[in-house]
Amino acid sequence: MAFQWLKRYMPRGIYGRAALILVLPAAVLQLVVSISFIQRHYEGVTRQMSRSLSYELDYLSDRVAAAPDLEAAVQVAGQIAGPLQLVVRLPAPDMPERNLRAFYDLSGRAMIDTLDGFVTNLGPVDLTQGRRITVWLDTPHGPMSVTFNRGRVSASNPHQLIVLMVFLGALMTGVAYIYLRNQLRPITRLAHAAEEFGKGRTVPYSPGGATQVRSAGRAFLEMRGRIERQVAARQMMLSGVSHDLRTPLTRLRLGLGLLDDPEAEAMKRDVDDMGHLLDAFLDYARGDALDEAAPTDLGALLTRVVEDAGRGGQVVTLQPLPDGADRPMSLRPMAIRRAVENLLSNALRYGSRAEVTLTFGERTLRIAVADDGPGIAPEQRDDALRPFVRLDPARNQDRGSGVGLGLAIVSDIARAHGGQLKLRESTDLGGLLAELVLPR
Repeated sequence: MAFQWLKRYMPRGIYGRAALILVLPAAVLQLVVSISFIQRHYEGVTRQMSRSLSYELDYLSDRVAAAPDLEAAVQVAGQIAGPLQLVVRLPAPDMPERNLRAFYDLSGRAMIDTLDGFVTNLGPVDLTQGRRITVWLDTPHGPMSVTFNRGRVSASNPHQLIVLMVFLGALMTGVAYIYLRNQLRPITRLAHAAEEFGKGRTVPYSPGGATQVRSAGRAFLEMRGRIERQVAARQMMLSGVSHDLRTPLTRLRLGLGLLDDPEAEAMKRDVDDMGHLLDAFLDYARGDALDEAAPTDLGALLTRVVEDAGRGGQVVTLQPLPDGADRPMSLRPMAIRRAVENLLSNALRYGSRAEVTLTFGERTLRIAVADDGPGIAPEQRDDALRPFVRLDPARNQDRGSGVGLGLAIVSDIARAHGGQLKLRESTDLGGLLAELVLPR
């Protein structure tokens, strides 16, 4: 629980997490090796080389101090500095007040500490001249500056090994990532095929990858085949049931129509109600399995649905469509039309007017249907999405017959598209607001 906050910064995709698994250990290993071994190694080399130079500087300081005057001191310093590859100035008037060193120059710090411990009369040290170093020594003839190449006190190119490690680490990480991506690709293909099948679309898929991934892929294909066979069998059964039941109902309706009897009219209404109930049951059981996804002009579809409702004498308004509403989107048009019609029918059964709104989000689209009816209490909205549930106290059932399948059918259509149906209170009309949320 202490590391829950890290989840917000972790990659979401499998490729990003695989890259993190590869890069993080290599980076930590290089950092530990660089700090604990490489830098300490070069600091040790620097101390050893600085100690050797300190003997030369100490010898030069003693000989200059033993000279009787300044002229003799300059002559002695020149004789010693030449063979030792040193540049000496005596006196040196521009001596700084303190050591000059960059904060990241760790080997320079080790060099200054070593010289300070072995060179007597050591003054400031200047390490800001690139590959040249200048030290100042106190002598009886004034301050003396000694300049020499940094290669004499520090290993040349001390960070070459670090650069080489970084380059090789990045190269090997890249190679490993390419190999791992090839191993992860079958998993993403399987996830895509399963996601599309959940939305009612069947995409080509063949198992691949490691043995376990191939086994999961074959299990998915077998499961998909069984589901498709069950759906096909259900469609055939429903077709037979529809034909076998509608035929006797039609005969009953025709027979009752020939009778001139008040009781026959009541029986005819009962037969009509049975037909409506049969249609509702078949719509819920059949779903839209035969409706294939296709490029759909959602704006035109909503316009036609609202116009059809208006021609039936119902008060339905369509809010202005957003930009891009006419752009084709991959949807199941018959299913979407049925869902919107069910929402409008549900809204106008319990209210006097309805309002349809289409909005686009970054990754979703929302088709909202609002009414001015009594609405549904928040604690009953989950029950309203279940099949065969009738909310008598909340929605006045006297205003029309129903079997509690309208919202359940819409919810199934939303899930078939990978979306969901949300119910809440309408802030504009005061009734129910049903939102069909679909992925773009």
